[in-house]
Amino acid sequence: MTVPRVALVTGASRGIGRSTACRLARWAAVAINYHRSEAPARALADQIAVAGGRAILVQGDVAEPEDRRRMVDRVTAELGPIDVLVNNAGFVRDRLVLRMSLEDWDSVWEANFEGAAWLAREVLPAMAKRGWGRIVNVASVVGIAGNAGQANYAAAKGAMIGLTADLALTSAASGVTINCVAPGYINTDATAAMEQQYRDAWLEQIPMRRWGDADEIAGVIDFLAGDDAAYITGQTIVVDGGLLLSRR
Repeated sequence: MTVPRVALVTGASRGIGRSTACRLARWAAVAINYHRSEAPARALADQIAVAGGRAILVQGDVAEPEDRRRMVDRVTAELGPIDVLVNNAGFVRDRLVLRMSLEDWDSVWEANFEGAAWLAREVLPAMAKRGWGRIVNVASVVGIAGNAGQANYAAAKGAMIGLTADLALTSAASGVTINCVAPGYINTDATAAMEQQYRDAWLEQIPMRRWGDADEIAGVIDFLAGDDAAYITGQTIVVDGGLLLSRR
């Protein structure tokens, strides 16, 4: 009997993380990480169980070192060694950089970059020892092109892209691949709450003239996390409906 892979998806209670957990659950046991949103995370675990998959809930703040270690230990104890890590958790605190507080900067940096960097460090040695592993980092087109009022977020996501390339170089010979997905404007709970005038303005920038869906990002993550992407590493896959092309 084939033992299923084990995947940890951070920030999995909503949006891209939720869609990713659903896809990975078709072929892996999934650890659903959440920080505060327990109810939607539990509903997702129930949904996966009904569909015949296996999922556990793992509460934790990826910005906290103790939480990161506890999360990895719990997943390993209950499901087995982590084969797939999807670093998706993060949030924004937008403000022009001249008015941005140190707290706004540090909190976004810690959640979006340091959490991903140190979780990767937690799981990489065991992946390398087993000769197989996948890390997929969820960045953003903002980390490539920037966006007014998001200096903290752009810096964190840009650093994530650089980290992906560096870790991929050092891990390639061990059978571990590390890639990055950079979404554009995606329909999520957070973006749905934005004022319509801003949504309309952003829509005008997208050559495809539509926002992306979380499941479209999850599909790319699912591919990178599987066996078919075994010869892809250190790459940043932009999924943005042509947004960056329009800015060249």
